[in-house]
Amino acid sequence: MTQPILILTTGGTIDKNYFDALSEYRIVDSGIPALLAEARVALPLRVIELMRKDSLELSDADRALIAAAAREAPESRIVITHGTDTMTETAKVLAAQVPGKTMVLTGALSPARFAETDAPFNLGMAVAAVQTAPPGVWIAMSGQVFDGLKVRKDREAGKFVAI
Repeated sequence: MTQPILILTTGGTIDKNYFDALSEYRIVDSGIPALLAEARVALPLRVIELMRKDSLELSDADRALIAAAAREAPESRIVITHGTDTMTETAKVLAAQVPGKTMVLTGALSPARFAETDAPFNLGMAVAAVQTAPPGVWIAMSGQVFDGLKVRKDREAGKFVAI
């Protein structure tokens, strides 16, 4: 039997939308449930929206909340949608505070609501990785699954790379 998966959403570009009147991006309600439905994901899963923040605005308290939600969840397989700028910082906190679970962070370099986005692909990679990876913290971005403690975002190249 397939183990249930928990998806925690925290905001980030994956959940941003563009408002013409304001000429700025804002994080709106999570589009993750719609992406999963569109992809016809037939796994036992639940989605919890923890927060709607740009990752540059995440505090230590926010990271502690993400870790507590992961640690206290009955699921041992967890996907976390997150902004890409500080994803690796959250990975370090999770690695230190949540032992024994398989956690995969993912996000997008352009909003899921855009026609040209990496969001559905990255989410699919994360859902696949969380089912097959051993316990630990992983990052699914740029068509790869990285050790969450041995990766960085290369802003100039617009992708994640192993370190």
